[in-house]
Amino acid sequence: MREILADVPWWVKWVAIPVIALAVFGGFLLSLLGFLVHLLFKVLLFVALVGGLIFLVRKFTGSSSSSSSDGKW
Repeated sequence: MREILADVPWWVKWVAIPVIALAVFGGFLLSLLGFLVHLLFKVLLFVALVGGLIFLVRKFTGSSSSSSSDGKW
């Protein structure tokens, strides 16, 4: 590979080849990035909903029963 790129100008190595790579694999990279962002959003939404559920359960069960005042479930 080094021998192939040894005789080409610098702009071919550092500009043209990355542009061609983005043109060929750009759609794949964007779909992969979109999938990762979507997955991160779903994970954060899950954590927020579970945290809210735990907060509500502790709030309403803690005030209604006096036996759970020691902090145990």
